[in-house]
Amino acid sequence: MNEIKLGVIGGTGLYEMPALEIVEDREVQTPFGQPSDSITIGRMHGIDVAFLPRHGRGHRILPNELNFRANIWSLKSLGVDTIVSVSAVGSLKEEYVPTHLLVPDQFIDRTRHRADTFFGDGLAAHVAFADPICGSLAKLVGDAAEMVHTEPSPGGVAAQVHRGGTYVCMEGPQFSTRAESLLYRSWGADVIGMTNLQEAKLAREAEICYATLALITDYDCWHEGEEDVDGAAVLEVLRQNSKVAQGVLAEAICRVAQGRQRECGCADALALALVTPRDLIPEETFERLEPLIGKYFDSPT
Repeated sequence: MNEIKLGVIGGTGLYEMPALEIVEDREVQTPFGQPSDSITIGRMHGIDVAFLPRHGRGHRILPNELNFRANIWSLKSLGVDTIVSVSAVGSLKEEYVPTHLLVPDQFIDRTRHRADTFFGDGLAAHVAFADPICGSLAKLVGDAAEMVHTEPSPGGVAAQVHRGGTYVCMEGPQFSTRAESLLYRSWGADVIGMTNLQEAKLAREAEICYATLALITDYDCWHEGEEDVDGAAVLEVLRQNSKVAQGVLAEAICRVAQGRQRECGCADALALALVTPRDLIPEETFERLEPLIGKYFDSPT
């Protein structure tokens, strides 16, 4: 099999891709520990795809337990340079209705206890993160979603697509308090979830294009006319939306297969980010991070 360029990270309710022609399940070792699960490698529309269920098959891992570094590193090690992530989110706006889709372009970080950088241990690096989502990939995912959403779901309703918006990434695993939910609304945020910010940060450090397809499942707990969010309600909406999400992924993969060019700057995100001179980087740190940073340092003579 050729080097795999496209990775898909499936969130709550998306633990497999039935349309993927599976070649193998591969266990990947990383310097940061074990990823969430083995990676399913397969083919769709003539393109090789690596699929990783974010929470493990059967949903065994809480958001605050995820080994984000191992997940992103494992995909990078396979050659992945583009990741499409799927994630369940709560809506913070009346017009963003459960079953709608949103492709966010910004984040607010409300997490507290998560490793979210590959760097440290004697190597300082500071990537630009003003625009945390790859704009060209987000456009591709949005285009794919709009094409697919014109076909009604089994329930007879087509999913509406929203482009752009701010994703509040909270710590979890509990859902928001009502005061928090109202605060995030006052900030003008659009949706709330528990996972995607760390993936976006690490993908940028790994020079991988990253975009999210957010599946809106609920109104969090701010909406006076709706029930407060709970796990059962989220899963019920996800069951309704799963076929739409699979369709969007298939269309997005098709568009990547048609020859998407990486002209976004993600591919050289570390070019101006590495601060520590080579002779001051501990050898253990350099060896661990060589797949990320090696191209920016001269080979030893």
